[in-house]
Amino acid sequence: MGIPSGRSEVAGGGVATVDMLTDRAALMREALVKSQSITDDMVSILGSFDHRLSALESAMLPVQTRTHAIRRAHQNIDKTLKGADVVLSQFDLSRQAEAKILKGPHEDLESYLQAIDQLRNNIQFFNNNKSFKSSDAVLNHTNKLLAKAISKLEEEFRQLLLSYSKPVNPERLFECLPSSDHQHKAAENLKYTTPTLIPPRILPLLHDLAEQMVRAGNKQQLQRIYRDTRSSVLEETLRKLGVEKLSNDDVQKMEWGVLEAKIRNWIHFMRIAVKLLFAGERKVCDQIFEGFNSLMDQSFAEVTARSVAVLLGFGVVITESKRSPEKLFGLLDMYETMRELHSEIEELFRGDTCNEIRESALGLTRRIAKTSQETFDDFEAAVEKDATKTFVADGTVHPLTRYVISYVKFLFDYQATLKLLFQEFETGDESNSQLATVTMKIMQALQNNLDVKSKQYKDPSQTHLFLMNNIHYMVRSLR
Repeated sequence: MGIPSGRSEVAGGGVATVDMLTDRAALMREALVKSQSITDDMVSILGSFDHRLSALESAMLPVQTRTHAIRRAHQNIDKTLKGADVVLSQFDLSRQAEAKILKGPHEDLESYLQAIDQLRNNIQFFNNNKSFKSSDAVLNHTNKLLAKAISKLEEEFRQLLLSYSKPVNPERLFECLPSSDHQHKAAENLKYTTPTLIPPRILPLLHDLAEQMVRAGNKQQLQRIYRDTRSSVLEETLRKLGVEKLSNDDVQKMEWGVLEAKIRNWIHFMRIAVKLLFAGERKVCDQIFEGFNSLMDQSFAEVTARSVAVLLGFGVVITESKRSPEKLFGLLDMYETMRELHSEIEELFRGDTCNEIRESALGLTRRIAKTSQETFDDFEAAVEKDATKTFVADGTVHPLTRYVISYVKFLFDYQATLKLLFQEFETGDESNSQLATVTMKIMQALQNNLDVKSKQYKDPSQTHLFLMNNIHYMVRSLR
């Protein structure tokens, strides 16, 4: 009886499990159905959203286009306003510059020069922006104003240069010469103090004015003003010093003592002119025309040309005048001076535009050397042909012998100068023996003349005594 009961329970338990699984499967099917429904609903909703977004995007596109257009318009307006500010600022600066120009340069030269620079900037700006409606009118007005400004600038340069260009008094020049304590030094080692011809504080102003005139194309007017002003001042300074223009006739009429003094003065004047006046003028010229080398050299040449011509002209007249033995030492002093100043002349008168002045100075040096050599030859001939009737009764030293020996002694004081002089025309070591050769020629000429003069004695013993005394004097003196 117990067994059936057990089977029934098992069967009943299996049915319950199947039912439970069935229920669960049904629930899962229901869940899947609901999930599919939800998915379909979501797809439908998302599809609706995509449609709506597309519609929204289509609706927004005109708004975006207008926004971009407005942004670009704002950018263009901002750019235009900035451009207008630049133009307006140029007009404002132009008005400020014009006000300064109308006042003139005398009160505030620095501001006046800045105003000129501003006018040039304005001209460049409107030349680069000719699309502006009023560019041509502005350019025309500004160019006229600039021309007026430069004209006033030219007058300011002239007045400023005139105000500070005064002849230098001789006393002031003498103060610039080496002191007496240095007289024992060689000429090339002496200290010369270059005078201040224009105050240093004025030179930068003159330079700025000159620079503006050059930039404006007024270079020729600038040169003319500078030349006329400074050259006349330099010439007046030399006149006050005592420099004068002499002709051949003037020199020929002078006694030797007067001419000798003028030669000494000329040597003094040449040193003052080159070492003080021309050196000072070069400094002034270099500072005013700094940055314009060709203009610098040309202006200096034009300022000094007439003064140099007067100084060198005196030397030329001396070389062209009638030669005489006493002039030789003056010629040697002049030659020595020109050789001494040669390097300074070359330095001061540098550049192609000064070439003619350098050549004139070198030409005078060579003329003096040539005239000196010719004077040597003349002296030798004059000694041999001397026909003075002076008779030395006691057979002692003749006056001609004393004169010639004294002359030769002076020549030996110029040994260094004579060596340089002979080098002008000789080569190699020949110049070293030239002085000895010239001296021997003069001595031989003197001896030949003494032989002639000794024949004036009737007594042969007096003839021999005369020759012996004179030759002994010659040897003793030259030894």
